[in-house]
Amino acid sequence: MRTKALVAVIFIGIILFWAVEDMPAFGDPDSPATRYTGEMFIQEAQKDTGIANIVTAILVSYRGFDTLGEVIVIFTAGISVALLLRRGGRL
Repeated sequence: MRTKALVAVIFIGIILFWAVEDMPAFGDPDSPATRYTGEMFIQEAQKDTGIANIVTAILVSYRGFDTLGEVIVIFTAGISVALLLRRGGRL
């Protein structure tokens, strides 16, 4: 069983190292993510959303579900901490 797991880890590791060669350098201004997406957000955000602030437009409109998920996680953590720290009372 351990041999199969070791072979699987080595195989996946080789694939990951092979895939890293195709990634752009960290902070590369000519990478596709910064060349096209950022420019599109700057040019189209106000037209698409009607919101003047680009950051707010991206968080609310383009990444609305992601932001909602983050808010739910923070809310759940806050409730959990409040329940752990409350004094006395019922369980």
